[in-house]
This record gives sequence, C-alpha cells and structure tokens, in this order.
Amino acid sequence: MFLHKHPYEPFIQNDTTKLIVGTLPPPRFSTGDLLEKDVDFCYGSYYNSLWLFIDEIHNLNLRYDNSQEAIDQRKAFLIEHKIGVCDIVESAERDKIDASDLGMKNIVLRDLIGYLKQYPNIGTLLFTGGNSKNGPEYFFRRHLRGYDLKLELVNNAVPRIHQFELCHTERSEESLVNEISRQACLESSRKAGNDKRIIKTVSLTSGSGAANISISRLPLYKQLKVKNPKFNTFDFRVMQYREFF
Repeated sequence: MFLHKHPYEPFIQNDTTKLIVGTLPPPRFSTGDLLEKDVDFCYGSYYNSLWLFIDEIHNLNLRYDNSQEAIDQRKAFLIEHKIGVCDIVESAERDKIDASDLGMKNIVLRDLIGYLKQYPNIGTLLFTGGNSKNGPEYFFRRHLRGYDLKLELVNNAVPRIHQFELCHTERSEESLVNEISRQACLESSRKAGNDKRIIKTVSLTSGSGAANISISRLPLYKQLKVKNPKFNTFDFRVMQYREFF
C-alpha cells in the first residue's frame, strides 16, 4: 500500500479571489521522481495541461522544466490574478502507484471550508473536474455535508456552476453538526449584521486525457468541430477556461 501525501501546501494570498481545487498530483510529485518537463509546483505535470491552457490564454511563454524559474513564473501569474490553489485531498492510500482518482482509498480531505473562512475574499472555487467518483466536486460535496451545507445548481451546462451560502460564524465542523443547524447558524450571522457570503463553484472539464472522450460527445464541441475540422479538445478547454482565468 502506497501512502500518497499531497506534496504542496495550499497557495493562497490574503487578496485571493479564486481558488483552483483538484485532488492530488501524480505520485511522482510526492516521491520526487519528476519527468524532464515537470514543474515542481501545483499542476506541474506537463501532461495534465492546466498550465498549457493558461499559457495559451495569456501568452505567458512559460518554462516547462524542473527549474526554479518555472515555479516562480507560475507563482507570479497566480499572485497577479489573485488566484490560489488548494487541492481538496491531503492524502490517500493506493494499491497501485498511479494518478487514478478511482484508485484512492482511505482518503483524508483538507478543511476547505476552514480556508474559505480564513480568506474572506475568495468567492469562486474552480474545480478541475466534475462530480464523478473521487473527483474534486465529488469530494467537496462530501466535505460540505460535514458542515450541513449543500450546493445549489446555477447553470447545468458545461462547465456546471453551483453556489452555496457560507455561514460567517466561526464554528468548527463538529460544532456545526452537533450544536446548531445550518439555518440557526445563518440566522445568528444575520442578527450579527453580517451580509450573505455566496461562494460560486465552477466544474471545469478535467485536463486529463481521459476527459477527451466526454468532450467529444458534447453537442457544442461537435458543432465547433463541424465549423472547423482542426478544432480539437485542447482548443475546447482553452475556450472554456478563458472565462475563468
């Protein structure tokens, strides 16, 4: 059994407004066995492609190697655009050492709600995947249940958008479940004169190669492909991500 621990602490600044939320980077980032084009930072796998999409959108001319400069380039972009990264999985066990989300067992989640309370400027969570089993949205929904919260659908088209109302009171997960209901918590917040804090979630299409099949089945992708036979799944993700990055 391989204990797969997340190699990076959350990257969040005081003025962060958006948070990228995934699961775990491939195990080689935890063991230090990086490939030549890997960057030792969040979403550093060249084959995950998230930074390739961002690079294409902003024409950043990023480096793709093990250098410190490559890390600094990505940090600078995130800071400038007030974007943070906080994957939801802290650790998991695996029978097989691979990057499969379905292969994770005995999963320990990070307290994402706690980070949202700590950084009040965050208003949007960008999931790098949907609600399929062991995906980031899937885990976040499970995490919300511990706080007696749930996502409300805003837009059912890809990328799907949800929202939830975050209670302002500084109570722990256990106290929320055992001491007061969500409604009582919100009422207490309103009586204290606090405004509602609505958090939006966006479930972006995963950058993994496995998601290419689901993209190819989307009516919008098919329409764009007919108009331009050279249009591909990379182009589709760039088009989708552009609105949020």
